[in-house]
Amino acid sequence: MFNLNLFKNIGFLLYLFVYLIIPYSAITQTLKVDFTRNLENSLNNSDLEFIRKNFRNEESQNIQKQFSKIINDFPNSKWKITRLKSNIPNEAILRIKVSGEKIVNGKIHILQSNFDYLFSIVNGKIDEGIIKNLFTTIRNDDKKIDISFKIPDRVLTGSKYDIDIILNKPLEEVIIAGAIKPHQVNSFFEQEILLEPLASGGIFKMTRAPSKPGIQIWSGIIAHPEGMITFTKSINIVDEL
Repeated sequence: MFNLNLFKNIGFLLYLFVYLIIPYSAITQTLKVDFTRNLENSLNNSDLEFIRKNFRNEESQNIQKQFSKIINDFPNSKWKITRLKSNIPNEAILRIKVSGEKIVNGKIHILQSNFDYLFSIVNGKIDEGIIKNLFTTIRNDDKKIDISFKIPDRVLTGSKYDIDIILNKPLEEVIIAGAIKPHQVNSFFEQEILLEPLASGGIFKMTRAPSKPGIQIWSGIIAHPEGMITFTKSINIVDEL
């Protein structure tokens, strides 16, 4: 049987997802050769002054607020940023990896997140930023749960596709619970994910992509006697593959 104490911090874990889903922001600095390195160093050193100087006023306040939250919950978080090539004029891409740990009620919660940050350069400033290819997990099972996430990176508009979260080890007498639901940008803090018993050894869902191109985001939970895993995955909805 699973331990109900594992569910005490579900609200805390879900709250952390929002840190890594900031769809629009603008950095007020040209992309010099050392910009990526300076940005990475500023995040690793919790340098809010760098953020204040390099983000527009409204965006600066929002990013400082979100950054302060993640540093408060994951003070040892490490950021790694790599510049990627883009074939689109005036577009740039940063690949960002974030890792961190947090002790809650004696258990170590491990954060791992990977995403690409795409933006345009307008008049020497970074504009129209958007996060794509996001995959974030927060888990407290000490990696004892053998789990596979089979979620596509992109799908065609209006098409059906599968989301499979698979526990690879046979369950035998183990009882697990879990749930998954689409992330709603305007009601993230109000929505809840209600756990249900999972008899099939994971989450298996068929769904349909929206009719218009964009990004669809899914958030979910797996609760197991060994611990709990929460996850967020973005899917690019495109009109051609």
